[in-house]
Amino acid sequence: MNAETTLRQPVRATQKVVDQMGWVFRRPQLTGMEIGWRWLFAAPFLYLCRLQVQRIAALLPPDQAGLVHLSMGNPWITAVRISDAWVLYEPYVVHTFYWLAPLGILAWSLLAGFGRAALLKRMEPGVRFRPFSIMTLQAGWVLLLCAIYFAWYKSIQWVAITHINLNGNVNLVGYFVWVIFLSLGFFSLFAVISWSFTIAPILALLENRSPLSALIASFKLGKAFTGKLMETNLDMGIVKLMILVLAMVISAAPLPFAQELGNGAMHLAVAASGIFYCVAGDYFQVVRLKGFVEFWRLFRGLQVSPAAG
Repeated sequence: MNAETTLRQPVRATQKVVDQMGWVFRRPQLTGMEIGWRWLFAAPFLYLCRLQVQRIAALLPPDQAGLVHLSMGNPWITAVRISDAWVLYEPYVVHTFYWLAPLGILAWSLLAGFGRAALLKRMEPGVRFRPFSIMTLQAGWVLLLCAIYFAWYKSIQWVAITHINLNGNVNLVGYFVWVIFLSLGFFSLFAVISWSFTIAPILALLENRSPLSALIASFKLGKAFTGKLMETNLDMGIVKLMILVLAMVISAAPLPFAQELGNGAMHLAVAASGIFYCVAGDYFQVVRLKGFVEFWRLFRGLQVSPAAG
């Protein structure tokens, strides 16, 4: 069956994703490369965050902020004390965020550029190794993610103000309905619109484009191609939610037997769930990339010659 015949046939993105899952599973080195560059960023960055938390705690000890008097038996008192403590910690956190966030974005973009370029080179040996093109596009992806998180945070603030106030008027049902609705809504929004920053590096490498040209081209791929990319991205977003829920289940599995197993078993379960979430998430990220490459071959491979090595 030739490519033109394939184009005339309906192609479900979900079916293609299932095929790519098997393809990536048979090549564990690709998932290993994705895990490697991500943790090359995460390990030192998380350590730096820990140092900043310790520094802020030294400047404003938790006992002075009222965090040592939390009552797990009374969630209302605990919520109020955490809120009061946040008011005290917020200036320190914001001051740290102003320099730590740009540093994190820069480090992520640099490592993602080299990591993703190497991964795509291994996945498609014919493409050129162009990490700096991917760096620029990854920076745009992170800025989009930050904008979505900021909008979500502001919306949750609005929900808290309108449903929980100091006059004793509390609407918990409405509060949690809005929190769930907005959280899933912003998560889905990011999954729907972030595909452009995932396909753009592929366009930059396979079509030998500049980062700006690749990003512009990602919005001009045609209805059929764009629909498959959006469907795949939404599928991967749903899968990520499922992985998160499964990781939570794994971490809580020993809870009914905590007294018999001891704290060590609980710590082991939490560590295992964290490792599972990271590895599975990176695996499906590689599946997403492979799926996007295959859709490129299907919809544009006949019209655009891939970049020469």
